[in-house]
Amino acid sequence: MRAVVCPEFGPLDALVAADLPDPAAGEGQVVVDVRAAGVNFVDGLICQGRYQLKPETPFVPGSEVAGVVSAVGPGVAGVTTGDRVLVFCGLGGFAEQVVVPALSLVPLPEGLGFEPAAALVQSYCTMLFTLTRRTHVAPGEWVLVLGAGGGIGLAAVDVATALGGRVIAAASTAAKLAAARARGAEATIAYEAEDLKTRARELSGGGVDVVVDPVGGRHSEPALRATRHLGRFCVLGFAAGPIPTVPLNQVLLNNRTVVGVDWGGWTFQDPAGNRTLIAELLDMVADHRLHPTAPAVHPLGDAAAVMAGLLDRTVAGKSVLVP
Repeated sequence: MRAVVCPEFGPLDALVAADLPDPAAGEGQVVVDVRAAGVNFVDGLICQGRYQLKPETPFVPGSEVAGVVSAVGPGVAGVTTGDRVLVFCGLGGFAEQVVVPALSLVPLPEGLGFEPAAALVQSYCTMLFTLTRRTHVAPGEWVLVLGAGGGIGLAAVDVATALGGRVIAAASTAAKLAAARARGAEATIAYEAEDLKTRARELSGGGVDVVVDPVGGRHSEPALRATRHLGRFCVLGFAAGPIPTVPLNQVLLNNRTVVGVDWGGWTFQDPAGNRTLIAELLDMVADHRLHPTAPAVHPLGDAAAVMAGLLDRTVAGKSVLVP
């Protein structure tokens, strides 16, 4: 099978396309023919050795795929060849096939295509986990989303809106802000040109209730200062690069709460809870409460270029690789 291989941690242009042996399904496993693989910010970090997960090299990156079961190993019940499935595999997704535990499969609903499905799980599960498990957004609450033009940011806008929140989208370009408005944002802030704290307070009538921050860097502190009494500041990542330091008196003042969000780590600690979360997500998509847009589609060989675009934040929305 063809696959994208990371031979060692380092620049993304070191990734290579290679022919690897076709995988075989062992006890409790299945082989899935990959129809589409979602590309995420974290995939690029892993390949560069900049993430807490450091797999043994060489390895095949790619954490979420949609495809068709092509082989079933011994000891597997309730799964047959031809089943359309979603898989969060952690690694191995940028390939024509991937072997995974049968228990990790999620049936793909009819009407949901492979490409949008492959772009759905990581971004939308992260945000549903954030806004319904790590904190709870009540109808009418103001939600400030940083990095609102990226995959996580657009999912945040969509999920918060579905929960009844009033979303202020903050991003770096007009195109990203337009994408956030199309997804349901009520107001926007161009935070490279406007004062983030001042505008967020003005737009929300005194301060926001929830901040979603996957960006970090210099925008985190003004976003924290923009939260009102009992506001919640959700830390999801540091796409801007620097891990911010914030004055803790700003947490104490107004009884603010800082909430750490690591959906990926939680999936290993509570797999049953994650399956429930995914089922909720798919129901919300089927009921048209959520509106994921079609991702940009690229051939498997474009993996390095697509990840580079995510890391330098020039890409808006989601992308998938199609073997």
